[in-house]
Amino acid sequence: MASTAVEACQWAVTTLARHASATISVLLPVQDRLRCVAATGAWQVFATVPPKAGVVGRVYASGKPATVPDVAEDPDYLPIRPDVTAEICVPVLDPAGRPIGVLDLQWSGPVQLGLWRETAERVAGRLGARITALGGPPAESRSEKLLRHAAALTAAPTTGDLMTAAIYAAREVSSLSAAVLLLADGSGPRLGAPTGTPDELESRVRAELTEAGAPALNRMITRAHRHGAGYTLGEAGHPPTEEYRPLVDAGVRTLVAVPVGPPDGGGLLLVADERLLQPDSITVNLMELLGGQAWTCLDRLRTLAQLREQASSDPLTGLRHTGPFGQRIARATPGRTALLAIDVDGFKAVNDTYGHQAGDRLLVELARALEAALRQGDELYRIGGDEFVAVIEVHRPEEAVRIAERLAEAARDVGRTVSIGVALPRPGEPPETTLRRADQALYLAKRQGRDTVRLATT
Repeated sequence: MASTAVEACQWAVTTLARHASATISVLLPVQDRLRCVAATGAWQVFATVPPKAGVVGRVYASGKPATVPDVAEDPDYLPIRPDVTAEICVPVLDPAGRPIGVLDLQWSGPVQLGLWRETAERVAGRLGARITALGGPPAESRSEKLLRHAAALTAAPTTGDLMTAAIYAAREVSSLSAAVLLLADGSGPRLGAPTGTPDELESRVRAELTEAGAPALNRMITRAHRHGAGYTLGEAGHPPTEEYRPLVDAGVRTLVAVPVGPPDGGGLLLVADERLLQPDSITVNLMELLGGQAWTCLDRLRTLAQLREQASSDPLTGLRHTGPFGQRIARATPGRTALLAIDVDGFKAVNDTYGHQAGDRLLVELARALEAALRQGDELYRIGGDEFVAVIEVHRPEEAVRIAERLAEAARDVGRTVSIGVALPRPGEPPETTLRRADQALYLAKRQGRDTVRLATT
């Protein structure tokens, strides 16, 4: 009488429960897990089980029944009830003998396991035949797809990966062919990268949105955040709102538009198709949940990036400090990567005379001046109170000296002087030794009158 695979499993469990004082369940595969689709006799069951976990996972993977007289002796047993003592688990097979699920029975008292194993195998055999006749195990539901994609969003390591995962999830959960994620940032809305090879419609949508430019994209985002999520009815002959004209020009005939994140600085998820379809409110709700999850994960990534930046930057000057500097000099190229050790002349006197706030202002001003004097790609670090190090790539030692002299001139332009020691790594020399030679050259410059540059010769 069952009209679906799930209904057949529920009938099997209900029928067995009339005769067996056991905890009974049927699990069928959904994506990469076994999902419980019918159960009885327990206050709580495992909704999903990894494919090889527990006795049920072992039976499904092997296709062989398992009789466990004492569950305490089986390391794979997954406890459902604290009083369970014995278990029988048999595979549900299709007519070709392939596992398509498992039937599991667990007892808390005395039981004739041999008799019940024979019964369980007969029931599982009939159940397997009926599930096959009904088209096999049920397909993954849209909510299950969303759950799977939510886990992928949470695991995304970068903003780009997250946007790509969100686009793929929107396509799969909605069953529409194209998806685009617009996110506002300081330079205007930007499109998330496509997933794999986008279909023709999605490529056209991306081209039209790019050509429309930031003002048009901002109008789309503003509309969605002002009025909420929206979708087309799948009816022909109705003019679209002007904000979505670029999408219509791309060939979109079905559209779900969902605001993402807060009105200020958030974005918009667009899911579309060139077929004239009729999305329902459940589809929109799932897209709203997806948008909310995507924004939560994006906000977490941004927060982590800010924390990493704070951890690797000097809070006063904004320059990178000791940790990143150590990583950078570990990659120094012998004969090419020059280290410039820089020390502010007379800095202690500034602190003693005018106070630490004046000293801090001086360091910030000098940091800006030194950064501006460096070339593109050169790096400046603050590694101590008034100590800086520049890491630059050069062809000859004389080039490093010229850049150091330019830094000294930049300091003079803001009313201060600096002493600079220059050193280039030697083959096989540890980075710490190169820095020590730069420091020694710096101290020589200090002894020789300050406001000068010295190249390490030893």
